[in-house]
Amino acid sequence: MANTERDFTIAEIDRIIEMAWEDRTPFDAIEYQFGLTEDKVKALMKRELKPSSYRLWRTRVENCKTKHAKKRSEEIGRFKCSRQRSITGNKISKR
Repeated sequence: MANTERDFTIAEIDRIIEMAWEDRTPFDAIEYQFGLTEDKVKALMKRELKPSSYRLWRTRVENCKTKHAKKRSEEIGRFKCSRQRSITGNKISKR
C-alpha cells in the first residue's frame, strides 16, 4: 500500500525534496522509495517550497532529460548515485 503525503515525517519530506532537486534522480526512484507519483511529487513541492523556488524547480525538471526514465539515455541504468549511502527498503539512511 502506497503512502499518502500526510504519512511522511519531516525527514522523509526533506529527502523527497532533495531527491526531486537532484538531476540524476528520476521520478521513478521517488515513486519506488516513497510511493509518490510524479504528480504527487509536484504537489508536495508546490506546497513545501516558496513560489519562486517551485517555479525554478519546475523549469529545471521540464528541461532535464534524466528526471524522466523514458527520456534517459540507455547508458544510465540505475537511479542511485554511486556516492549515495545505502538506502534499504523505504527507510532513509542515517546521515
